[in-house]
Amino acid sequence: MEPAPTPTATIALARPAALLCDMDGTLVDTEHAWLDAVAEFLRAQGSPTGGPTLAPFAGAAVADAADHLVRHGLTPLTAAESAEILDRAFTARVAAGVTVQPGALRLLDRARTLGIPTALVTASERHVADLVLDTLGRHRFDTSVTSGESDRGKPHPDPYLTAAATLGVAPKDCLAVEDTPTGAAAALAAGCRLLAVPSVPGIEPGPRTTLVRSLEEVEF
Repeated sequence: MEPAPTPTATIALARPAALLCDMDGTLVDTEHAWLDAVAEFLRAQGSPTGGPTLAPFAGAAVADAADHLVRHGLTPLTAAESAEILDRAFTARVAAGVTVQPGALRLLDRARTLGIPTALVTASERHVADLVLDTLGRHRFDTSVTSGESDRGKPHPDPYLTAAATLGVAPKDCLAVEDTPTGAAAALAAGCRLLAVPSVPGIEPGPRTTLVRSLEEVEF
């Protein structure tokens, strides 16, 4: 007889004034699809695709990723050409279907039940976010902020500041949910509390940061 599974401990978090959720890798399992798209691009350019090369692209917007490729000599293409190829490859992967991360819908629905306003805050383009919103259910979000819809993107705080302002909530009273160091840096710089579900290494626990392995471990 197989042993019974070990129960997952639940972490009780203070109820936030608003829930601000990253998308790729946090609510849906698309961060690795994005990194796969980057790796595919690098291979086509004859550039390395190892972990150290891919690490800076985790959580990055398409435009920022394209700029990085050009600045570091990883492609002879222009930033605009690189961005177009990356966007097309990633969008195709998302359009083919995404998997919702464990516990994501439960967390979003708990927020709705408690009357906690919720925002999607993503570095992805609007057309990619719209595909994912159709999967997650638009009714679960009060607003969304995508690439280019704030003055600066992650790791700057602007996307989270924009979301908080739209919801009429002080950033310090918000709980941001992230999976990459880039997104975590943006949330913390905005003054939010951070719930991190790392999909890549690099996020450290701290006074305003709680790390979990899965959103199934969280309650408020």
